[in-house]
Amino acid sequence: MSTQSVVHAQSSADEAVVGDSSPPGGGSRRYLEQLIRYDVPASLVVFLVALPLSLGIAIASGAPIMAGLIAAIVGGVVAGAVGGSPLQVSGPAAGLTVVVAELIGKFGWKVTCLITVGAGILQIVFGLSRIARAALAIAPVVVHAMLAGIGITIALQQVHVLLGGSSASSALDNLRQLPAQIGALHVEDLMIGLVVIATLLGWRYLPAGVRKVPAALVGIVLATLASLLLPIDVERIALDGSLLDSIGLPALPDGQWLGVATGILTIALIASVESLLSAVAVDKMHSGPRSNFDREMLGQGTANMVSGAIGGLPVTGVIVRSATNVEAGAKSRASSIMHGLWILLFSAALAGLVQQIPKSALAGLLIVIGIQLVKLAHIRLARRTGDLWVYGITVVGVVFLNLLEGVLIGLALAIALLVWRVIRASVTAEELGDKDSGKWRVLVEGSCTFLVLPKLTSVLAGIPPRSDVTVELSVDFLDHAVFDVIEEWARQYELAGGSVIIDEVGSVSMESATTGPPKRGAAVTDLRGLLAPWGSWQPQASGRNLSSPPALRPILDGVSNYHRHRAEAIRPHMDQLRDGQNPDSLFLTCADSRVVPNIITSSGPGDLFTVRNVGNLVPAGGRDTSVEAALAFGIDELGVSSVIVCGHSGCGAMQALLTNSSSEAGVVGEWLRHAETSLQAYTSGHPVARAAAEAGFSEVDQLGMVNVAVQLQTLERHPLVGQARVDGRLRIAGLFFDIGSARVIEVTASGIGELIETRRGYSGPG
Repeated sequence: MSTQSVVHAQSSADEAVVGDSSPPGGGSRRYLEQLIRYDVPASLVVFLVALPLSLGIAIASGAPIMAGLIAAIVGGVVAGAVGGSPLQVSGPAAGLTVVVAELIGKFGWKVTCLITVGAGILQIVFGLSRIARAALAIAPVVVHAMLAGIGITIALQQVHVLLGGSSASSALDNLRQLPAQIGALHVEDLMIGLVVIATLLGWRYLPAGVRKVPAALVGIVLATLASLLLPIDVERIALDGSLLDSIGLPALPDGQWLGVATGILTIALIASVESLLSAVAVDKMHSGPRSNFDREMLGQGTANMVSGAIGGLPVTGVIVRSATNVEAGAKSRASSIMHGLWILLFSAALAGLVQQIPKSALAGLLIVIGIQLVKLAHIRLARRTGDLWVYGITVVGVVFLNLLEGVLIGLALAIALLVWRVIRASVTAEELGDKDSGKWRVLVEGSCTFLVLPKLTSVLAGIPPRSDVTVELSVDFLDHAVFDVIEEWARQYELAGGSVIIDEVGSVSMESATTGPPKRGAAVTDLRGLLAPWGSWQPQASGRNLSSPPALRPILDGVSNYHRHRAEAIRPHMDQLRDGQNPDSLFLTCADSRVVPNIITSSGPGDLFTVRNVGNLVPAGGRDTSVEAALAFGIDELGVSSVIVCGHSGCGAMQALLTNSSSEAGVVGEWLRHAETSLQAYTSGHPVARAAAEAGFSEVDQLGMVNVAVQLQTLERHPLVGQARVDGRLRIAGLFFDIGSARVIEVTASGIGELIETRRGYSGPG
């Protein structure tokens, strides 16, 4: 069994348990073993990571401490059970701290809980509407910048707490007050916070066995123990009652309904995007079932409704906890659910321990988390892709305005940049040949709209008068304004004594601009020399004033087109072939100009050792030295792995055999005597002829297929080919190219096969 099959089988086997937390039918024992072996240990690891993060996020948001634990419990149990991403872990997230802090400052905690409930309802609508994937249609650079802005904001807030003070309401105020805070720093708080920071930063350098313990938990425990054992005075977390005391119903706002609606939309969108992006990332970490994004929205919405209704923070899918869950070996959603239950148990029975944690310890944890949200890899990517301005402006907007405005500004910039990249066109002019040759080429590439008119008119105006000008349109969109300018310029230029040729290379023609509304064509691909014959693109060039004789013009135009469009692309591959050839197959086919071996086999330079003659014949008894030399060189010198004989429909040689015109004197008739064996086989009722007739082919094509079968039989008896086949070095096969349908059919010594693409599982463009 292949590796891919094993992975698929394992994924299918896991789906019963990963896709649902309940035991699969008939597999209770297996499920229980998996639960104990994988999910229980993983849930404990995630619990240890989630506990300090939930407390820190609550403090950073300005919410009650227990609100973070409530959100962690609900996120684990409710989102874990209902959501569509089996291994994702949900809870309070650093990405929403700035928004929640603003909402609490503006409306108070109870109304913020109502906003969380409303956001949950909106997320459920997203899920039921099956538009969850639409939330992923946000430029990644904006998401990366949003996270970076949030990280910077969190770090600016918590650095004041680290220094023994309290943070201001805005990033700008935090920056302004930072010098004064440094001057009044509390050394003992700073020392405790640095313990956590040093632990988190240095944890990666410890042995792998040690790193299995969450660094955040170790840092908080060490800092707390140090604050208790050393004779220092630091500010600690204060809880207002127990977990049950913290549960409360949300309150209605006193007016400001527009602001409440905006808050609901903001929380819903950010939480949805963060959850979906996290689910996508988690899917890449394991080989189990993929996430159901619509169901995940239902799970996240339900969790936010419950969390807000009982006094918890907003809930999202969290990549830190989710990645920990996968790395710890979780196999089903049971791990996420149990991690929420562990937090519930801790909050109900051991809440007193929370009050021993210094605030500066959680501040150190949040500062590291915030800094880690600013990823150098994202900045480098934005620079490589030309999106650094979008990234930078979005970060500034998130930090110094607010998260929603910063993201909206970033999206607007990303869309504007996208539109500019899509609609812009390149217009260049170059003189061909020697200086003062009087031959110019104007290349117009991209999408041509009225926005390109200033550049286009400027370039056209710079062409010297009375020259031979080729305007090469390699465009996928062209509106009527551009058509008018080019058409009018060409008319005026020719009246002044010049000549103009409009060379339409792209997928949109000049004519299309006047026949209806402009439409975008397919991706611009110059098919010249690949599929399009000279006659489809050279007629307009027939009147060009060239010094070469008319008979050479198609060749020279083709060579010129090759140099302009193909040479650069193919040069690296040809450079690899400069020292010799190593073809895979010897391809013997007819000399008919309609048969292009490299097209019908999707091959390129160096793949086929091609031999062509009239009628694709292999004269028996070695009577043709050309074919014999090709076989000897291909098999002995080049070591080809196969010899292919390919006939085609409408073959003139086969037509001559059927009409007996090959018996006439002349070299063609002399050559076609080598095919008389094929004619005799056809008239004797060869099985290939019967199969071709049943398939509806004409007599000429029936004979063409029989001819391929006969050539295969000749090759089988050939001493050189036969020995190579016995040695296992060579295979032979027959093909038939039906020109009218552009399909290739397999031909054997006794029949015809299916279409090659059908036999290989090809499903076609539909």
